[in-house]
Amino acid sequence: MEYKITGCKPEKLFHFFEDISAIPRGSGNEKGLSDYLVKFAQDRNLWVYQDDSNNVIIKKDGSEGAKDKAPVMLQGHIDMVCDKRAGVEHDFEKDGLDLIVKDGVLSANGTTLGADNGVAVALMMTVLDDEELEHPPVECVFTTEEEIGLNGAQALDKSQITARTMINMDSEEEGVATVSCAGGLRVQLTRKIKRVQAEGVLVQVKAEGLLGGHSGTDIDKERQNANLLMARMADYLLKNTDGLLVNFAGGTKDNAITRECELSLIYADPAEAEKAEKLACDLAEVFAEEITPFEPDFSCEIAVTEGQSVSAIPAEDTKAFVGLMRLAPNGIYRRNIKMDGFVVVSSNMGVVRTEEDHIMVAVSPRSSVASLQEDTKSRFALLAETFGFEIEYSGEYPGWSYAEKSEIRDLFVESYRDLFGTELRLEALHAGLECGLFSEAIPGLDAIAVGPTLNNVHTPDENAPLDSLERFYELLKEVLSRLARA
Repeated sequence: MEYKITGCKPEKLFHFFEDISAIPRGSGNEKGLSDYLVKFAQDRNLWVYQDDSNNVIIKKDGSEGAKDKAPVMLQGHIDMVCDKRAGVEHDFEKDGLDLIVKDGVLSANGTTLGADNGVAVALMMTVLDDEELEHPPVECVFTTEEEIGLNGAQALDKSQITARTMINMDSEEEGVATVSCAGGLRVQLTRKIKRVQAEGVLVQVKAEGLLGGHSGTDIDKERQNANLLMARMADYLLKNTDGLLVNFAGGTKDNAITRECELSLIYADPAEAEKAEKLACDLAEVFAEEITPFEPDFSCEIAVTEGQSVSAIPAEDTKAFVGLMRLAPNGIYRRNIKMDGFVVVSSNMGVVRTEEDHIMVAVSPRSSVASLQEDTKSRFALLAETFGFEIEYSGEYPGWSYAEKSEIRDLFVESYRDLFGTELRLEALHAGLECGLFSEAIPGLDAIAVGPTLNNVHTPDENAPLDSLERFYELLKEVLSRLARA
């Protein structure tokens, strides 16, 4: 194929990234890439393991003089968050990504880039393919469905792994090493409804243009959640006009801060519809005044259509739904003041849908303290009970606590200092990493999470500075070389 990324070293690293970008790999649709990795290993006569969840492990002996060294695990996930801008025609089930290189920065045309965590896949392929590289035995672990609950890592048979040192490459800031992370889960709240037929004037409100972002790593940036804005709009309109809710739809992923949301109301009385339109316009202006200094591309559109016949949601169900939305925990609600305000507990209302026979709200709570995560679960259970919703928990995964002593952490600090003349920053991450699952399953595992700089992951603005990826590979090579000589 003709590659778009040129002039970067090592050349194969960037070619591998382009190769995997041509293969659809949204969460739950990783079979194609999984099989591709198996063939990649077989073509190089490497040990390979593939399980029913499409996880893949590829092992390679150490380089000359380092075959008897302790093995090291390199790890990343092969799935990606699939999101696109409104109006973009792209089928994530079938289409590869349309990559763009501009001013040394890699992005995708109107969609997420999948550098989270495609860079880890390309990095591991480069290590496995390089016969000149000095390294100990490596065990490259490629996991699936990380973005929807770390499902692949949970299902993987950890007995296939002999390494007791782990380098996870799902961190997203060059010069920073992650040394602990939050646990998380998915909370789904559902209420059954029986719609009623209604005729009149339809008033539609749509919020869009918000920054969005990762519900863990970007939650401290106080970015607006479109679901919460539209819940506020619905509450305001329904308390001041006589209408019925027809539709409420926002978000595509529970672990992404919602950028767009729309709602529609039906009015039997045209005068009430006119009043609702004016009130919606007034509140939209208030929204703009409140948030455009921080959300410069925010917009709120109101449309009115006469002579409509629709199936609407009864007032009692709507009241319960809007009440739950308005009172549900969202954003940051516990910090650690002793750790410079590090986020300890948060929640993100990622997906909201009013379907034909039910209402669904999906939330992603996170906490690095297990007892506080249990408290969050109990709060949502109380909300469900209060407003008549059923509640379901899924995809729960543990946090990863800080280790007082870590040889791999020390090695990265020393290598980074020697290569770049500055100090590697150590941070805790308010997001889920697979390090927690592997550390829980493998006693004595010494882990670290590192990676090149990635910007705006989980959004169509996701991008990767190519020079950062080049420097990160130099760091990885240095660490592997020192492990080979240790």
